[in-house]
Amino acid sequence: MQQQNNICDFKSSDSWVILSPIEQSIKRKIEAVGTPLKDWDIQINYGIKTGFNDAFIISTEKRNEILANCKNADERQRTDELIRPILRGRDIKRYIYDWADVWLINTHNGIKGRLERIHIEDYPAVKAHLDQFWDKIKDRADQGDTPYNLRNCAYLEDFCKPKIVYPNMTKYMPFTYDEGAYLTNQKCFIITGELVAYLTAFLNSSLFKYCFRDSFPELQGGTRELSKIFFDKIPVLKVSSAIEQRFIEAVDDIQQSYTSQKAKAIDTMFFDLYNLTANECRIIGFIGIE
Repeated sequence: MQQQNNICDFKSSDSWVILSPIEQSIKRKIEAVGTPLKDWDIQINYGIKTGFNDAFIISTEKRNEILANCKNADERQRTDELIRPILRGRDIKRYIYDWADVWLINTHNGIKGRLERIHIEDYPAVKAHLDQFWDKIKDRADQGDTPYNLRNCAYLEDFCKPKIVYPNMTKYMPFTYDEGAYLTNQKCFIITGELVAYLTAFLNSSLFKYCFRDSFPELQGGTRELSKIFFDKIPVLKVSSAIEQRFIEAVDDIQQSYTSQKAKAIDTMFFDLYNLTANECRIIGFIGIE
């Protein structure tokens, strides 16, 4: 403390972090040209809560068993469409996801005016499976009109849109871009809306981690909480459709086969976009999985 000190201004009510002069300079430079994410045309939402995952989240083996128990081809087809692949927080990595061959029995409660509630009587094989857990599902909090239904989810259709998926609690702050219409559980958030491929690249970049990692509270064991309220204040530079296309191509390439070289190339794209000096780029460096 006697050898080094920094002057900090605490006049505002915003959260603060102690930074060196060069760190303050880089952060101010990024914030000056960015638009807070709360002012973007994006939506950030939780994954789906079942109230009892053991009943509603099943393995591929159990899915195949349920399908085999369908009485005819029509029931089998409807059941096949009902059971959807799901990602969990632990499955999300930087630019990729490791799907664990797990599925959600998506007996949703419907969306008023858009989707009708799933009626369990139309899915006898699914009902027989859920009946094994009746004592657990009948009184759970997260249920819809019946114990067989999942509770209302107004943004259910957003899972079928291009989206960013990330865990709600994480040490490594990984984000992945999904066009595969995966559902997610309550241990994930999804982001839908404008420029989501570009945002995936930004959130995975060394620039984001260097400037904004401390905007997210650190919990026991180095885990950080990535709740929506902390994202709202993050300023990000909006880009043209031509620049967006470059990032779409880069994200598509790195998600097909991740390498640190490709991640560093995306970092360089952001360094150039924000007009950082060679010294600023050197100070930020490459932040891998930290």
